[in-house]
Amino acid sequence: MRIKQRPEDFSVKESYRFDEVPGGRYRVYLMDKQKLSTFEAADRLRDAFGLKPGAISYCGLKDKQGRTEQLIAVDGADVDMQEPDLRLKYLGRADKALSAANITSNRFAVTVRSLDESSVGPLNVAAAEVNRLGVVNYFDSQRFGSLKHGQGFIAKDLIRGDFEAALRNYLAKPSELDRTEDAKVKTFWRENWGRWDARVPFEGSRKYHRILKSLRDHPGDYVRAFLQIDSDYRAMLLFTYQSYLWNEGVRRYLQLLLPREHLFPMKYQAGSLLFHKDANPEVLRILRDATFPLLGPDTRIEDPKVQEAVDWVLGKEKLSLQDLRIEEASRLLFFKSEQRPLLVFPQKLVIGRTQRDELNKGEVKVNVAFTLPPGAYATLVIKRLFHFVYRDESPQQIRESWRAPVEERDGQTADTAYAPRGPRRAPAPTPPLQAARGPARRTRDTEQASTGRLSALRASAPEASPVRATRAPARRTPAAEPAPEQRGRTREAAPHAEAAPPAGGFLERQRQKKQTKQQAQKEQAAKRAESQKKK
Repeated sequence: MRIKQRPEDFSVKESYRFDEVPGGRYRVYLMDKQKLSTFEAADRLRDAFGLKPGAISYCGLKDKQGRTEQLIAVDGADVDMQEPDLRLKYLGRADKALSAANITSNRFAVTVRSLDESSVGPLNVAAAEVNRLGVVNYFDSQRFGSLKHGQGFIAKDLIRGDFEAALRNYLAKPSELDRTEDAKVKTFWRENWGRWDARVPFEGSRKYHRILKSLRDHPGDYVRAFLQIDSDYRAMLLFTYQSYLWNEGVRRYLQLLLPREHLFPMKYQAGSLLFHKDANPEVLRILRDATFPLLGPDTRIEDPKVQEAVDWVLGKEKLSLQDLRIEEASRLLFFKSEQRPLLVFPQKLVIGRTQRDELNKGEVKVNVAFTLPPGAYATLVIKRLFHFVYRDESPQQIRESWRAPVEERDGQTADTAYAPRGPRRAPAPTPPLQAARGPARRTRDTEQASTGRLSALRASAPEASPVRATRAPARRTPAAEPAPEQRGRTREAAPHAEAAPPAGGFLERQRQKKQTKQQAQKEQAAKRAESQKKK
């Protein structure tokens, strides 16, 4: 079983609402992106248009691996971007930043590949179980990327008060799975820790400029330096560990409520999860109505079984609720306590017929579509439906996939493949979907769940000057196999080896980027001058 072989295999559309206010401070856009995380897309927009940290708000986070549409709001600036992997559509103005309250639901459609014909029978049984029992509302593997990339739980360093360790894990812990320039930057600081005046020979270091400036000006003040990390990302570092505590607590809670024969395990990035395949009517009623707390120092618990599960997970982590407090920066770094529903019930679940898998010879694929509330993970629904064949990819399997034949990588971007690709093949047409419950519906392939709860910690930025600019698409230059410094940057490899030097495409993009920024600055200055003349 494989998902996300192509970006269009896994995508999501937000159903949203916002109050349009003519002349409002915030400009609202529909952002269409692929192979970019929400953080990466926001960083690119900030860099291209000179926006300040906190100028871009959004309803929730969308996964990098897939194609997504989501709402963003830009504080005080008029921007435009139309690139193959990042496009904006202007929707109107609002008088306040976006938050999780602006999402009503997420509609997903997933192409599940590399299946055997024998999967069809168990899939129908699993779909009936999901409709009747729901899916445990865990946080899935993509929430725990810091574990996948070897950084661990940075929040645990903060709880211990070791801000230097936290900053090392953030800034100087390269991942063996990261093939971008960021890994080179982290390798550099791992080897030059404490030499803050050292010149970093990689452009990717710019994203750490504020941290490094703080360390140069105040050597040894790691609390101050850590607080230079973007507020949304700081909040995510804490929420990642809080999510792990939630998963572990819920796993224990299910063991207290259900007999062992009604549960089955599934591996994921942070360990294993337990799902229920049956429950008597009374327990199912309890589970349907139950919530479980995201733990913080102010958490209050009334249910004795929930308390027992919380005590178990805190004991395992050698913590108490009061330990979930970071005294060095309690107003900027804190664990917010709230309740999360224990179960999620996918709505309008539709399962298509099996068809030939054009990417995996001799195997079949199935299209699945459904709607989830904000904060729920579509990948968990897919894993629950296909639990009889699903296996989490190991780091070794990920590395081996980079060296897969070109035909198996068709549709992937160059940051996940060493060798240049041949021409793209058109994706196979999607057949009509057949409903697992109710009539068939036509949907797009859709992606990863939105988390949305970070808005409480989002920093507000002062109003920026209006900017109108369009970032020109990078000109593609035919090239041989990309040089190491290009890997992870080129979006398309050239089909022929006899061409310009490998570095040409990279240099051309840098020139284009510089020109775009200069053009935006000139237009901004011209608008200001015109405005002053009118006054």
